[in-house]
Amino acid sequence: MNFACKDIKIINYDYVMCSQAEKSFRFVKKYYCLENSLLSIIALSKNYGRIKAVDNLSLEIGRGEVFGLLGPNGSGKTTTLGIVLGAISLDGGSYQWFNEKPDSSTIRRIGSILEVPLFYPYMNAVDNLKLIADIKRIPYDGIDEVLQRVGLFQRRDSAFRTYSLGMKQRLAVGAALLGNPEVLILDEPTNGLDPQGIAEIRSLIKSIAEMGKTIILASHLLDEVQKICSHVAVLDHGKCLFSGKVDNMLGKTRMLEVASDDLHLLFSLLSSYEGLMNPFMVDGLVKAELRNDVSPDDINRYLFGKGVILNHLTTEKLSLEKYFLEILADKS
Repeated sequence: MNFACKDIKIINYDYVMCSQAEKSFRFVKKYYCLENSLLSIIALSKNYGRIKAVDNLSLEIGRGEVFGLLGPNGSGKTTTLGIVLGAISLDGGSYQWFNEKPDSSTIRRIGSILEVPLFYPYMNAVDNLKLIADIKRIPYDGIDEVLQRVGLFQRRDSAFRTYSLGMKQRLAVGAALLGNPEVLILDEPTNGLDPQGIAEIRSLIKSIAEMGKTIILASHLLDEVQKICSHVAVLDHGKCLFSGKVDNMLGKTRMLEVASDDLHLLFSLLSSYEGLMNPFMVDGLVKAELRNDVSPDDINRYLFGKGVILNHLTTEKLSLEKYFLEILADKS
């Protein structure tokens, strides 16, 4: 489908109307034509025998997002990425890049790393990247810039086998950046790295995102997704359990911590307060989930009116780890 999506009007939950001109209208599925859309995945399915690796999956990824596919091993992350890169055939559904059906030119606009990065161990970084450039049919003049970007320019003449695991991963990111792609796809980019290597890759991904590139990464590491991504989709057994902004997801629930001289009275009062959920006592504190329409000041005033003076009051956002586990628990 080739049409402009400058004017988009929601007809109902399932469809949108796009116009090329005042007298020309076409109806398409909602997922196909969203302003600023980069990748649309529509009811995607992939089976391996009786195993549903991807099960009726639909996602929308916008330009400029750092989008995380989060899920345990076997959740369908790598299979989904392989399908949208054209490396794995699909059994059902469809997908679009840049609001167009993918063709041979699409892959040139995408840089990717799937699974473990592979390079010739006896060759240096420059020669390995020249091979990648030959495969991509692009000139060599961007190699030095890429090596500067990933922090390997000073080691450009060293054999790949002398690199640490973190350096090898950074060279793989550099290979994906060759040709200045609009999108970068990274599959478990921090897998197996030590804390220093993880921090280096995290910093590199953030710097690439600041260039305006869209980044799609798959990970089972909750902390990394929370620190790197602007948007996230939680996958499990090929299904999408949640998709949206990380900040919005984590902002849904805040945890309140309070303490006073009479802990049991404090717990009793908070248990009957409508603005709190699931209060419990632990380590000399009363903790509870705080609704968004209730502020800590509201709690303090309520307790003061009941004759309770707090000596401790803090709030914190729900962590991605806890939210992720709650989603999986609700699903089961």
